[in-house]
Amino acid sequence: MGTISACVPDELEAELDAYLEDENLDRSTAVRKLLSEGLAEWQRQRALDQLAAGTITFAKAAELAGMSVWDFAQLANEHDITWVADEHLDSDLEAL
Repeated sequence: MGTISACVPDELEAELDAYLEDENLDRSTAVRKLLSEGLAEWQRQRALDQLAAGTITFAKAAELAGMSVWDFAQLANEHDITWVADEHLDSDLEAL
């Protein structure tokens, strides 16, 4: 396991201390948990941004976000990101 050291502002350290107390965690566990949650959120947002920009497919975005396609579809919907284009629907319907 790697080691990360960081200097943080006093206000942030005070918030971390409150979090430690509320969650009944030691400092190391709390920092790992918060870092993990923050990175997961970053991955989801990155996937949403790339999907909205049209640079990746929906399936690739779900994979990048680390989510099932069903959960990612709900997340995309919550962020008002349309991932099914009209031209794809028309061609799919014509194929039927």
